[in-house]
Amino acid sequence: MNTQEILDFIQSRRSMGRLLAPAPNAEQLKQAVSVALTAPDHKQLNPFRFVVLENQALDNLGLALHQATLDKGDTDETALQKAKMLPKRAPMIIACVTDYKNHPKVPEFEQLLSAGAGVQNLLLALQAQGFASVWRSGDLMNSQAVKQFFNLTDNNQVVGFIYVGMAGAELPPRKAVNTDDFLTFY
Repeated sequence: MNTQEILDFIQSRRSMGRLLAPAPNAEQLKQAVSVALTAPDHKQLNPFRFVVLENQALDNLGLALHQATLDKGDTDETALQKAKMLPKRAPMIIACVTDYKNHPKVPEFEQLLSAGAGVQNLLLALQAQGFASVWRSGDLMNSQAVKQFFNLTDNNQVVGFIYVGMAGAELPPRKAVNTDDFLTFY
């Protein structure tokens, strides 16, 4: 690929909400995570990790989301059922969770940014392999029930749920962005 093809590929990345099987296999996941781990990481602290959920693990995450909904006081049966079914919108979810390290030169916010950069690299690596994805978050993802599900300490957090599979529909091309609205020169 030449430079323009690489830039066009990166700009073609889109979030896809409707995802179908198949999901990446173990070798494809290892390759994608290898790319994710090239994200900037001051002092090479490795402040994040990925947890792959499929099959029963998706159901178990649904139960944790159901509990998180109850814990926030929502007893509406529709909301509870929706929370339980959230993980079933894709054949695989890759959760990114922080694993903060104490370091005098690398505050937690910098480690969180590293995790975000890792997720972006993961999304691009999955796309390069022909998969579609969407990075999801929400008020339930750092609830006590979900943090317990991922065995996270109180100071760590879920960065996001990366839903992965094959595109269930075709999205229109991304609209052009006027970079002048986002760029300032001093």
